[in-house]
Amino acid sequence: MRHIRGLLGGHSMAVMLRDGGQHMQWYQDELLHMAKDLGLRLLPAFNTSSGLPYPRVNLKFGVRGPETRTGIETDTCTACAGTMILEFAALSRFTGDPVFEAHARRALDFLWEKRQRHSNLVGTTINIHSGEWVRRDSGVGAGIDSYYEYLLKAYILLGDDLFLQRFNIHYASIMKYISQPPLLLDVHIHKPLLPARTWMDALLAFFPGLQVLKGDIRPAIETHEMLYQVTKKHNFLPEAFTTDFRVHWAQHPLRPEFAESTYFLYKATGDPYYLEAGRTILDNLNRFARVPCGFAAMKDVRTGSHEDRMDSFFLAEMFKYLFLLFADAEDLTFDVEDYIFTTEAHLLPLSLSTAPHSSSIPSNRTSKEELDDSNFDWTCPNTRLLFPDPAFPRKLRDPIRSAVDKSCPRPPPYREPGMGHPPLRAQDFMANNPEHLELLRRMGVSLIHLKDGRVQLVQHATQAVSAVAAEDGVRFMQEMMELSSQQQKEQLPPRAIQIVSHPFFGRVVLTAGPAQFGLDLSKSSTGVRGFATVAEPYSGCSEITNAEYVRGHIALLQRGQCMFAEKARHIQKAGAIGGIVIDDNEGSSSDTAPLFQMAGDGRSTDDIPMPLLFLFYKEGNILLEALKEYREVEVLLSDKARDRATIFKGKPLPGSVTEGCVDEPGTEEDCLTEATTPTSFEPIGQSQASTSEPDQLTQSQQDVSSVEQDTSPAEEAQLLEDEDEEEDDGEDDGEDEDDGDGEDDGDAASPGEDGTDAHLAPPRGERDSEDREEPAGDSDSGGQQVDELLADWREDLEAFQQMEKDEL
Repeated sequence: MRHIRGLLGGHSMAVMLRDGGQHMQWYQDELLHMAKDLGLRLLPAFNTSSGLPYPRVNLKFGVRGPETRTGIETDTCTACAGTMILEFAALSRFTGDPVFEAHARRALDFLWEKRQRHSNLVGTTINIHSGEWVRRDSGVGAGIDSYYEYLLKAYILLGDDLFLQRFNIHYASIMKYISQPPLLLDVHIHKPLLPARTWMDALLAFFPGLQVLKGDIRPAIETHEMLYQVTKKHNFLPEAFTTDFRVHWAQHPLRPEFAESTYFLYKATGDPYYLEAGRTILDNLNRFARVPCGFAAMKDVRTGSHEDRMDSFFLAEMFKYLFLLFADAEDLTFDVEDYIFTTEAHLLPLSLSTAPHSSSIPSNRTSKEELDDSNFDWTCPNTRLLFPDPAFPRKLRDPIRSAVDKSCPRPPPYREPGMGHPPLRAQDFMANNPEHLELLRRMGVSLIHLKDGRVQLVQHATQAVSAVAAEDGVRFMQEMMELSSQQQKEQLPPRAIQIVSHPFFGRVVLTAGPAQFGLDLSKSSTGVRGFATVAEPYSGCSEITNAEYVRGHIALLQRGQCMFAEKARHIQKAGAIGGIVIDDNEGSSSDTAPLFQMAGDGRSTDDIPMPLLFLFYKEGNILLEALKEYREVEVLLSDKARDRATIFKGKPLPGSVTEGCVDEPGTEEDCLTEATTPTSFEPIGQSQASTSEPDQLTQSQQDVSSVEQDTSPAEEAQLLEDEDEEEDDGEDDGEDEDDGDGEDDGDAASPGEDGTDAHLAPPRGERDSEDREEPAGDSDSGGQQVDELLADWREDLEAFQQMEKDEL
């Protein structure tokens, strides 16, 4: 129906311009032909015993049949079935085909007959076959709203008194049972004095505009003022709000109903107050909803978070009503009073009331005893006579404003719970900041440190120091969930840190977590390669003091005390080409803890072009132990483990038995000695992450800072174990997420798995069935038996040759 409304509205405007003699002289009713074609495709939906249409119809195959995937629905909403009379009547009168108007009238007649006769109200959902009410709650909001709207507008457009009579009977019941000024609360149709809910939805905001058309200005002013105060409190009308004007459903899909009522009230009263209301709507749209490609629906009016959507009604209605609100007469090329607005603000000419038409289905006329002539206002009232005192509308609004502020006080724009400062925002939260933890406590939010390094947040509103603080806590949790969800949508796969220097030669691959800023390693064919060095201070939270060692190197940092982005900026300033953050939670490992993305600090991170990766404690300790033992450790930061042939670019693979060693007995021992020096990192597993490829290794002559450890590299180093040599694809399919708090102590999020990176094997002493003593820390490998070493290296070789066939 939205498409038909748009096509008919476009046709009406095109005809108006064409008949003016200056524009669109070429137009030959193309839009009308399209509208008729679409209308004919919708007609099968009316093939029910009641005449109420199916809620869905397949435009190609109809309603029933194996290809339609429709026709099984039994229920429809009252507004769905009763909001077609304007468009179908216009289509019939434009084209001369009465079938469209006949079907729309039949549906309206059926709804009228099924009203509850005692209350004269209709329910929200009805069975399209039996006519039984499925949902018996009644209001003026979602599910019913435009049914009432179209009864009155059908009278205005078509001039049929029947529609006005029915509308007035419904309206009298609405004002008797549903209207509790300034509230509009749903009731049960069979027990209209019994409220059906304690909250209101945003769609009822159209009703003050409808009351203006009806001529009932006073309740329109009161209800509009209530809606305006709620809008000013929350920036937008929440999708649903309670009777004390608090948020019930926090979404706001940029609905235009409040702007519509604002326009109609301004037209009726000429009160500049409604221009100010329109300015508020416009300012809030630009401040909170505007995004680079348009305007985004609000996912939560409390946090200001967005959804990736902008519905058609926003363009069709919101901008149109705002333009007309502020437009002067000379800004318009036609008289708006000659048209009626459809429910989505498309214009249909009032001249249609005189167009020839006929209906093949007689309408059910309203009986005389149902009519109450005292309630029939056949013309709109003169607002000057209604309000001889210009201050009268303000006198109506002031009590409403006071009621809203008293029930739901509007908090100051800048405050902290009980402290008079801004509340804590999720993007600023740092789990190791005592002030932040105190703010969480005041908001009723508890922080639990999990064993895997993550942080869990739980809120109990009853533990907050005040109701305002509890509301701040809800907002904080909403922000945190939104940030986490946003990170999940922007997933980055795990990364790899590969030790390529002697004696590892690419066989040790550590699974690393990515950052949401800096160089995207997935777009780098070579990765970033350099020697690792420990930054001082180790936290990286202040200016680096050993910049001469960090410059041109990959800096190692400890997690904690500041934001990830802050660490990156400090080492980058010192000249680092990359960074590795190592978890400070002892015992954490990528084997047991979920990987997560390192978030930014809420500011632009475009100034950080270098890569930053995260290692859990266990993997980080392997790197630190290697650095302690060998002083110069070269690593490759990349999106996945690279095979050794790629790393060494076709040059002889270090330690490979194939490089002239096995076939030359005279040089066999010398070759093995070179390949296995020092013996404390003897290979103990086969790596799925290799058939590798590096450049010739270069040795740095600079000293590197070391970190003291209690355990020797021989006991702690874990080489990559080949867990799945059959795997054809090395693409990682892991999912990572961050809690979005941007703080490196904050909670991590969902697990990530890297299909290309096998888990680190346990130390040889635990893996081998026979416990073999490791050589004493001497770098000479002469203590090893040649045949034992050959067996190990041949085992490696077989694995490497097999994996050369697979892409990692």
